[in-house]
Amino acid sequence: MRYYPAFLDLNRAPCCVIGGGPVACRKAKTLIDCGASVTVVSPQVVKAFKPLIRRGKVRWIRRVFRKKDVRAARLVIAATNDPAANLEIASICRRQKQWVNVVDQPKEGSFIVPSSVRRGKLTLAVSTGGVDPALAKRIRIDLEKRYAKLGRKL
Repeated sequence: MRYYPAFLDLNRAPCCVIGGGPVACRKAKTLIDCGASVTVVSPQVVKAFKPLIRRGKVRWIRRVFRKKDVRAARLVIAATNDPAANLEIASICRRQKQWVNVVDQPKEGSFIVPSSVRRGKLTLAVSTGGVDPALAKRIRIDLEKRYAKLGRKL
């Protein structure tokens, strides 16, 4: 599959992260950094989520996922520790014509997230189309080192 590279404007966009683990938290933080309005659905969340919840950065729905949870979302991240649940979320989102990323099964989603770094206005993103995320990360780290100073100038 070939992916169309794009940078999305998610400022104030309703986004939903399903799952409460470390990967879900990392995805939620990235969405928050982009200005998205983030809802997290999970019976439990890792400790790193707690400050985001307390400061009102995310809205936490403390229970298992229900279909209605993603109804208003423009973008959904399926990041539970249950592959079958992630597939169900992806299926629901596809039927509702929503963008969905499935963290443990990228080909089941409608988009993948590249390895990226931001320095000021500079954003570097690298993708291998989901084939070798470790390689994309190594390349991103190399680019980050090379261009870190340039980002501060922008």
